[in-house]
Amino acid sequence: MEDTASYAAHAAEKIVFAVDCPSRPILDQIADKWSMMAMSVLENPTRFNELKRRLEGVTQRVLTQTLRRLERNGMIERRVLPTSPVGVEYSLTPLGKSLREPFGRLYDWTVAHAPDIEAAQARYDSRSTSPGTEH
Repeated sequence: MEDTASYAAHAAEKIVFAVDCPSRPILDQIADKWSMMAMSVLENPTRFNELKRRLEGVTQRVLTQTLRRLERNGMIERRVLPTSPVGVEYSLTPLGKSLREPFGRLYDWTVAHAPDIEAAQARYDSRSTSPGTEH
């Protein structure tokens, strides 16, 4: 049995992710890869194009959707700059800043365990391509 004490909201019970659990839509909206990466690069107020440059591979459409979702959830603020042409910059709210530490720990974990995960993937892939193996 895994220790659930680190999940403070459910420390006294077994974790059950009920259909109506309020964590589900929140996790869906803020814990995807682009949201996590966008929030990670928002150390200071940053313009849209700078964010796009720092998030290699993200499309303009996906970044726009990600930023709108984060703004709607109170994680970031969007500020229109009085420039010509009009510019926009994004910054973390106090709520968004509160995720920096857990996101940082998750990122550090992924970097530390990437070789283990890649090795497991290679083992799995070699088994699944062998004749007579089913999953």
